[in-house]
Amino acid sequence: MFTVLRLAAFLVPFALMMLLPAFHDLWWLAAVFAALIGLSVSVLFLRRPLADATLALANRRAARDAARSTKTERELEDELEDAANDEAQRG
Repeated sequence: MFTVLRLAAFLVPFALMMLLPAFHDLWWLAAVFAALIGLSVSVLFLRRPLADATLALANRRAARDAARSTKTERELEDELEDAANDEAQRG
């Protein structure tokens, strides 16, 4: 959702500037101005969606790291159990 809002913050000003005759030959200048306008709009109005997107990414990463940690702990427990079983069979 945040990405769509950021794209809209750029594309809407760019499209409006391209409608002006002065920017028909200077499309790159319209792109620069649209980028500056989009950046300003993002900083001013899209703080909440950015925070939500950042939190969602952090939660996803924490869940993935927790799953990896659990898997590693299980592998360690299995190795210790195998070693104990081998020791019991030898002794």
